[in-house]
Amino acid sequence: MKKISIISILALLAIPAMAKDTKPVADKIDSGVATTTESVNTEIAKTESVVDYVKDTKQVSNPKLKFPHGLQFGFGVSPTSGLNGFIGYNNKNFDSFWWKRLGIRFDLATYSPIKSDFNKELNETAGKGKDSMEIGDLAVENFAVDANHYGALIDFYPFGNTWFLGGWRISGGYFGGKLSFATDITSKNLGGTYQIELDGHMYEYNLDNAKGKAKVDWKYSGPYVGTGFDLGLIWGFKIYFDAGVVLADKPAHAGLNIPLDGLKDVDANALVSSNPTLLNQFNARKKEELRKVQDELDKYECFPIVKLGFMFRF
Repeated sequence: MKKISIISILALLAIPAMAKDTKPVADKIDSGVATTTESVNTEIAKTESVVDYVKDTKQVSNPKLKFPHGLQFGFGVSPTSGLNGFIGYNNKNFDSFWWKRLGIRFDLATYSPIKSDFNKELNETAGKGKDSMEIGDLAVENFAVDANHYGALIDFYPFGNTWFLGGWRISGGYFGGKLSFATDITSKNLGGTYQIELDGHMYEYNLDNAKGKAKVDWKYSGPYVGTGFDLGLIWGFKIYFDAGVVLADKPAHAGLNIPLDGLKDVDANALVSSNPTLLNQFNARKKEELRKVQDELDKYECFPIVKLGFMFRF
């Protein structure tokens, strides 16, 4: 009986001690589980953040960078080249500093579709309703203008997409084209004759339909430098303007055609075509007259290009 009592007392003393020792173990287990759970939750949160970031990135991608946004085309007029048109690309929605400021255009112009109407209007305006326009003793009539140009341009917009200032650009590129201007020339009708002066010497026609023809041809090509702007109106429509020069590889060329039929030397009172000496003198004077004109034309090394019209940019 005493043994049972002793055993009971020892058991009562051992149970609290064991409970005291097992409690830290449980705490350690619970702590480890909590730490693991927190790590898992952290990793899950990180994963969700990455997924959300990817989703957000897809959502904020700018749809205005996709084609045809940035595509542009225009139509207008150029006094030195005729009807003007271009097609190009410039998208101001890029995040890049340079890409939003750069553009490219392919530019064409020609007088061909309006040449007849334009020349008719030019002659009526110059002659003020008369058959010819008089400059000193010369009668100038039957003007004929023809021109065209083609080229490629790179545009730089210094202010990017800044309101208003963003439409100003500096342009450079390469252009080629031609300008042709021709007119009939005679002197005033003096007693039934028409006179022409060459290098200070007078010649005359007795034929009413005999007239000289002056012509200037300028076929050019070279680098282009200029400036301009496109001013927004509504929706994607804009007004565009360009002004610049082509650094021409060669100057304009002057030509003079004077028919010999019925042409008489006033001082010699003889037909030029029937006298070799008078013919040689006539050719020499014509050459000298052309040299004077060519010397003036050689001073102009740049061909001007001015354009104004409407454009649309997607």
